[in-house]
Amino acid sequence: MSHTLGYTVNCSLLFTELPVNERPRAARDAGFHAVEFWWPFESATPAQAEIDAFVAALDDADVRLSGLNFFAGQLPGPDRGVLSHPSRADEFLANAEVVAQIAERTGTTGFNALYGLRQDGVDPAEQDRLAVRNAVAAADAVAKVGGTVLVEPISGSEDYPLKTAAEGLAFVAKVREAGAENVALLADFFHLAVNGEDVAAVVRDHAAEFGHIQIADAPGRGEPGTGALPLDELLTAAQAGGYRGLVGLEYKPTVPSAESFGWRD
Repeated sequence: MSHTLGYTVNCSLLFTELPVNERPRAARDAGFHAVEFWWPFESATPAQAEIDAFVAALDDADVRLSGLNFFAGQLPGPDRGVLSHPSRADEFLANAEVVAQIAERTGTTGFNALYGLRQDGVDPAEQDRLAVRNAVAAADAVAKVGGTVLVEPISGSEDYPLKTAAEGLAFVAKVREAGAENVALLADFFHLAVNGEDVAAVVRDHAAEFGHIQIADAPGRGEPGTGALPLDELLTAAQAGGYRGLVGLEYKPTVPSAESFGWRD
């Protein structure tokens, strides 16, 4: 690897053969010092004992929680986020307070707020207005810990409104116009590539604006080297363009997770 960016392991796709609270230790044993998760609980507002056990697992493994999703409904599945869902607005706002509590205890600073699918019978414009309001509220909730709300274009569903970097950046701009500065694009190179983006051009033009990067090879979403994406070149260009954060390993390993890091050699 010719770049010097560090990595964080997404333990919602890696080490899934283990219970959630055993995955931080597995990542540490594999040589990593940071992990990230999708929302690791069933409920948007889990019991305090569940939160305590999750935080203790991170502490016991001596890894940093670098990133965390807000509650996203069924993920993967029919929701792909609830940021724009009117029927779940109260649930999302309650979750934002829980996320802020976890952030205060762990030092986490990156928080992915997945937009959510278009809803039958709901005006898309109303969904978009609600998404802005909820994103501002989420940004306010994590601002006290120096957190940033991340906006991610994703692939795999025609009903997900943010598919390109331009669409993600446009939403970021709307949230900033509404008063929240701590919001930024999450550039997942796999999703962008699958959606037909020229990822190299996105990196060239916007690397300094990325709030976070996640990677998997494409097609297939496997570890680097299992597909055709020039990930090393893209990350080198991102660092040269001003990106200074960690790189989330958000791939589906084609071998047991602990054996899937040979590409780093």
